[in-house]
Amino acid sequence: MEIKSAEFVISNTDVKKCPAGNLPEYAFIGRSNVGKSSLINMLTGKKGLAMTSQKPGKTMLINHFLINGQWYLVDLPGYGFAQRGKEGRDNIQRIIEDYILEREQLTNLFVLIDSRHEPQKIDLEFMEWLGENGIPFSLIFTKIDKISKSRLQENLKAYQTKLLESWEELPPILLSSSEKKEGRDEILNYIEEINKSL
Repeated sequence: MEIKSAEFVISNTDVKKCPAGNLPEYAFIGRSNVGKSSLINMLTGKKGLAMTSQKPGKTMLINHFLINGQWYLVDLPGYGFAQRGKEGRDNIQRIIEDYILEREQLTNLFVLIDSRHEPQKIDLEFMEWLGENGIPFSLIFTKIDKISKSRLQENLKAYQTKLLESWEELPPILLSSSEKKEGRDEILNYIEEINKSL
């Protein structure tokens, strides 16, 4: 898939105010500081489309970007940012859950995982919740340029083993590096394949 246009449409905290119509939506979510904004900018080829920040936890809104006039890329707030305080965390959790559970246009949720770390409880619990609610999701392991190939394979294996403890089959797994632009074609082609099947 070639991205010819990527434009910001709307930001909000209320799922009811998301764009009308029935275009498919591909949402991106992950723990704060997983490299979500950098990945979105890399995929769209637009440097400042999603706000990147040295401070994690900057995305507090549901952000819709219209791609090629055909589908939406949705940037969701990161989960589990400890310094936000309980009220802030609860608020973000409500925004995320409302969108994921109520948005009928949500076609696939990309859960971003930092490839440098071993399986994290917060990520596993989030995936468990997605499974319980029947939400289709795929995993994107980010920052693969930051670790050795052998370490990457070890961490992937550890994740797969952990997931298979409670899942009968694994979700699709994609690998990416925003800096090296790795994984861009694979992720966009994956979206294109789903769009074709709709």
